[in-house]
Amino acid sequence: MTDNYPLDSPNTYPAAEIARAWQRERPGTPTDSIEIVTPLWRLAKLFADDRRRVLADAGIDPATLDLLSVLRRAGAPYEVSTRELARRTLVTAGAISQRVARAEDAGLVTRRAADDGTRAVVVTLTPAGHELIERTVDQVLTREAELVASLSPGARTQLAGQLQELLDQVARVARQPSSDS
Repeated sequence: MTDNYPLDSPNTYPAAEIARAWQRERPGTPTDSIEIVTPLWRLAKLFADDRRRVLADAGIDPATLDLLSVLRRAGAPYEVSTRELARRTLVTAGAISQRVARAEDAGLVTRRAADDGTRAVVVTLTPAGHELIERTVDQVLTREAELVASLSPGARTQLAGQLQELLDQVARVARQPSSDS
C-alpha cells in the first residue's frame, strides 16, 4: 500500500496501515491499540468539527451549550451549584466561573448565593437560556442522529455498551501510574 489517500477522506491513512508500518519499522512495538484508538480520535475530531458548525449556525459555543445543557437536564427549577456544574461538565471551578460569567452577561443564566448558608453559588437558567437550549439541543441531537444513522438500532446499542465499557476501563487505568514510570 502507498500513502496516496485523499486528505478529505475519513479513511485517510487507515489505522491498519499505521499499525502495519509500526510493526515493520519497529518489530515488537505494541500496536494492538492503533486500530481502536486512531479511529476514535478521528471520529472525535469529525464529531467535534461537525458540532462546532451546527453550534455556530445556532449562535452558541460548545462551552455555553455544555453549561445550559446541564442546567436544562437538571429539571425545574433548572438550577445547579457551580461545584456540581464543574463536576458534571468535567472542567475546573475556574472554567465554570468563566462560563457562568459569559452566560450571565448574555442573559442566559443568573447566579446567587445558596439558601443553605454556605458559600455555594447556585446558577439558574433564565427564560432566554431555556429557549436557546430548547432550540439548540434539537438541532445538535438531530444532526448527531444523522451521523450515526448508518448503524442499525442493535448495532448502536452494542457499540454504546462497548464504548462505555472501554471508557470505564480507560478511566480506571488512566488514573494509575504508567508501567514505564
